[in-house]
Amino acid sequence: MLRMEAVSKHYNHRSQLVKALDGVDIKVEKGEFVSIVGPSGSGKSTLLLALGGMLTPSSGCVWLDGTSLYDMTPDERARTRRTKIGFVFQTFNLVPYLTALENVQVPLMLAQMDNDAQANLAGSLLERVGLGDRLNHKPSELSVGQQQRVALARMLANNPEVVLADEPTGSLDPETTCEITEFLAGLNAEGRTIVMVTHNQDSAARAQKMLWLVGGRVYSEKPAKGSR
Repeated sequence: MLRMEAVSKHYNHRSQLVKALDGVDIKVEKGEFVSIVGPSGSGKSTLLLALGGMLTPSSGCVWLDGTSLYDMTPDERARTRRTKIGFVFQTFNLVPYLTALENVQVPLMLAQMDNDAQANLAGSLLERVGLGDRLNHKPSELSVGQQQRVALARMLANNPEVVLADEPTGSLDPETTCEITEFLAGLNAEGRTIVMVTHNQDSAARAQKMLWLVGGRVYSEKPAKGSR
């Protein structure tokens, strides 16, 4: 379903060449739950962004369902992200002046869904993540864990086949970290493909496969301890 072939991403930083990714080859099967671990600065976030069509590699190919993402036009790639891929970030990226309901409605509005249908679906998604009583709260009125739940509900708005999560529990307490990880595992049980970058070893162990990334290279690919 998702595949990288010899993907490299290089930057120039203060006249020095930085190899964020260096000839990465990975394959993620449909319905798989994969965790990506490694030290800070190893290229994990860069890998996830390239995998999701948000960061053009310096070289190599990224494939989604047999189609090369970076041979698409920018509009085609944006449409593919909008309809097939859901992103979850550590920083949540919520609009501060919108309510929880309105934040979840944003991708539905972009998809030109009817206003009443937007509100109904957004409300049901917030119910699903346990925030049915927080529909009209703005991000500043929610806890950090609740903000991440709003972000999860928004990610689900377009019913993505693939969920790419970049440190989704990085700023959460242990209890909420466990809850969010279990939520992602539940999405995987529904048949969605999950790729999660994490520093949390317990979260990483919930995946079926773990990729160890160091210095922009994948050095091991093995079943996670908690794989089913």
